[in-house]
Order: sequence, then structure tokens, then C-alpha cells
Amino acid sequence: MIDSKENPVEWSQLMSELEDAHENLGDLIKEMGSKGSIDIEGYSIDMAHIYAHLNRAWNSREFNGEMSDSQWEKYRSFPLT
Repeated sequence: MIDSKENPVEWSQLMSELEDAHENLGDLIKEMGSKGSIDIEGYSIDMAHIYAHLNRAWNSREFNGEMSDSQWEKYRSFPLT
């Protein structure tokens, strides 16, 4: 697992993904709570966005170096083993 001392850039990216997921989930919860409902299309888009952040955080937990566009896309998929 990367850490903030040995991998400061990668750690910053990991934290950014988690912070974005947290923010987006909070926004979704507030929206659903205030409206009392949500359409399936909006819910699907919001959840996919949140999952993409969480998946990148999980899948890149040991990644060290500069991430290519293809790696960024690959890491947004559901967790790799």
C-alpha cells in the first residue's frame, strides 16, 4: 500500500479520489433527502460516478508512478484482485 511519505503524489491522488467520492455521496444523500425521490437515470449516473472514484482509490492503492489515461480508465472498473 502506498503511503504519504514514500509516495506523496500517489497518496494525494488516492486521497483526492476518496474525498471526491465522499463529496458526491453526500450531495446525493442531501438531494434524495430533500426531494424524497430520485429518478433511476439520475441515480444510476450519480452512483456510477461515486463508484468510479471508489474503484480508482481501491485499484490504485499500490500504484506507484505516473498514471496513463488507459490505466486511469482501467482503475475505474470494479475492484481488481
